Amino acid sequence: MRSAAYVTPETLPARSRAWLATVRAAAAPRPRLRLDPPRCALLVIDMVRYFADPGGRCFLPAAAAVTPRIAALLAAWRAGGGLVVFTRHAHRGPEDLGMLGRFFSDWIRDGEPESEIVPALAPAPGEAALRKTTYDAFLGTDLEGRLRAADCGQVLVTGVLTHLCCETTARAAFCRGFEVYVAADAAADASEERHLASLAAMADAVAVILGANEVLDACNTAWT
Repeated sequence: MRSAAYVTPETLPARSRAWLATVRAAAAPRPRLRLDPPRCALLVIDMVRYFADPGGRCFLPAAAAVTPRIAALLAAWRAGGGLVVFTRHAHRGPEDLGMLGRFFSDWIRDGEPESEIVPALAPAPGEAALRKTTYDAFLGTDLEGRLRAADCGQVLVTGVLTHLCCETTARAAFCRGFEVYVAADAAADASEERHLASLAAMADAVAVILGANEVLDACNTAWT
């Protein structure tokens, strides 16, 4: 997968404003949906070294750019006592590759350093890091049960890749009856074209697209 450095920490604020403007101009407003952090689980999708570390085999430069935004959201959720769930895509062998093994030539091996979440976003004690083997974070995991047990009717999706695991998980959450929110500047892809197209598709069908600062404002209101 060829990855473009389409955003940096310095250009992210301006690019985020542009993404939100583009998506909101094309998607209908959802006035009945409003982010409520105490009822919302923060999902950090696949921010592992394979994708988010410069030494990773499939490093996404945009993942490094959005890491501080994800870290800020993590800090807000932890301060408010909200539910945080990480996913970690990793395979134990050919037997659990499924279609990914036929579609791609490389795969993340469970136990290798690249399968671990980057240190800047390391799970805190008690926070779940669910291993998954496909795009959908619900498939083959207990994610739904954790959300139900915590009385979370909403999810906020962050992480990588926007058009693959983030979007698939967003759609899966929607189909299970959860309100879905996506932080446009806390998700990353291999190119801006794919990232923006995915945001637009989700806004049209399953999710409310927000900026990280909008989410943090909602956290400050809800948890102060």
